[in-house]
Amino acid sequence: MSMFSNFMFPPPSSIFVTTMSIISFIALANYGISEFRGKHLNYSKFWNANNNSGKQIKFSSKVGMLLLYTPAFLAAAASFWIFPNEGFRSMVLHSALTIHYFKRVFESLFVHKYSASMLLDSAIPITLSYFMSTITLIYTQHLTKELPQPSINLIYPGIMLFLIGIIGNFYHHFLLSKLRGKGEKEYKIPKGGLFGIVICPHYLFEIIDFYGVFFISQTSYSLCFAIGTTFYLLGRSYATRNWYLSKFEDFPKNVMAVIPFVF
Repeated sequence: MSMFSNFMFPPPSSIFVTTMSIISFIALANYGISEFRGKHLNYSKFWNANNNSGKQIKFSSKVGMLLLYTPAFLAAAASFWIFPNEGFRSMVLHSALTIHYFKRVFESLFVHKYSASMLLDSAIPITLSYFMSTITLIYTQHLTKELPQPSINLIYPGIMLFLIGIIGNFYHHFLLSKLRGKGEKEYKIPKGGLFGIVICPHYLFEIIDFYGVFFISQTSYSLCFAIGTTFYLLGRSYATRNWYLSKFEDFPKNVMAVIPFVF
C-alpha cells in the first residue's frame, strides 16, 4: 500500500466512487471474457453476431455511435463549469476527457464509414459505461482537491501517453475509413500503420489513451477503469482477429490481435 501511495491519491471515502470502481472493473472485465467466449456486444462487424437481431430494436451505426459518445462528451465539457478553478491536474483531466469524446463524436460524423447497424441492448450499456465513467473520473478528481499530491507526479508522462494514444487511435481509424470507396460496404484486410503486426492497433492506442488518463488523474477509480478497459479490448481484439481469420483465407497468421508479437 505504501508503494501505491507514492503515485496515487488515497481512495476517497465515497460510497459512490467505491461502488463505481467495483462495477466498472467487473462489468468491463466480464464483457471482455464474454468476447473471448464468443458472446459479443452487437456493434460494428458483430452487430448481428448473436443471432437475435430480429427480436431487438436496431438503428444505423452512425446514430448508434453518436448515442455512445455524445453524453460522455457533454459531461466532460460541462465539468469546466461544474468544477472550475480546481487546479492544473483537474483542468488537464477535464481537457483530456473532453478531447477524447469530441474526437469520437467527430469521427462518428466525418471519418467512419458504416456498413451495419447497432442493437439498442448493446448501445445502452456502452453509453452508460462511457457516461458514468466520465462522471466518476471527474467527481473522483474533485474529491482529491484538499488532499496532498502523490509524491511521484505522473501528470506529464500521462499527457504524453494520452497524446500518443489519441493520435494513434485517430490515425488508424482514418486508415480504416480509407479502405472503402464511396458506396462500398464490404470489409477488407486493413493495411498501413501498425495493421501489419496487429489487427486492432486502434484498440492498442485506446488502451494507451486511458492509461494516460490514469497517469493524469492518479486515482484508484481511473486505474480500475483503465484495467477494466484493457480486459474488454483484449477480448474484443481477440474476437476481431478470429473474425478476420474466418472471413479471409489470405489473412496473415503472424498478425496478432492487439499487442505486437505477443497477443
